[in-house]
Amino acid sequence: MKRIFCAAALLASLVMAAAADASLTPHEILKAADEARGNVAGVSWQVNIQSTENDEVIDNMSYEIKARGFDVSGLSLAPPKYRGQKLLMLSSSMWFYKPGLSKPVPISQRQKLLGDAAYGDIASTNYAEDYEANQLADETIDGEDCYVFDLKAKSDKTTYDRIKYWVSKKRLLGVMAEYYTVSGKKFKSSTMDYDNRVKIDGKARPFISRITFHSTLMNSDITYLNLSNPHIAPLPDYVFDLNLFMR
Repeated sequence: MKRIFCAAALLASLVMAAAADASLTPHEILKAADEARGNVAGVSWQVNIQSTENDEVIDNMSYEIKARGFDVSGLSLAPPKYRGQKLLMLSSSMWFYKPGLSKPVPISQRQKLLGDAAYGDIASTNYAEDYEANQLADETIDGEDCYVFDLKAKSDKTTYDRIKYWVSKKRLLGVMAEYYTVSGKKFKSSTMDYDNRVKIDGKARPFISRITFHSTLMNSDITYLNLSNPHIAPLPDYVFDLNLFMR
């Protein structure tokens, strides 16, 4: 009788887990994954970008990033030739400024920043709102069960036209992505690590620590985005004011 009761209890727990899993919509899954990649009420971090060939660093730069929801402000810290350059993204529009310019220059999130990293890659992600999500069959990545999504951009202002995106079922974190052109040609892929920790709504949560981009065209080329010192706190409006951008 005890064995029957244990078996019934186990079955019930599995059914409840499956029901809870099924209750998450693609939008909810992607929104949770976005939070761990910067899309929260207020967060700042530093990102060091390294472009490598054959395991040798050929170029690097560092930015201080401040993000609030869909808005992002970036200040270049190093190397000296890039110091003082600024980025500002308001919703889907982005501007670039460097000392000496008379006014900010509109740029695309898709423009290359360094190596295989685009300007939009150092900003927070908003896959839940910027992309139409088609849920594919689940897959296992490095022993971890994952949701899989085919993401198609709602506009041409996003960083990528199309993304195949793997999100951990257990952790609700994006763990891998492949990037495609409108015609369906894959041109790079990435993996994500979450060794940072922040508190969101009073709960400790993993936060992105590294994005590793692999070029499809040249396999020896790898670009690393190393993110450090994330800090959750409200950010004032002036940080994202275009009129104050050059100051």
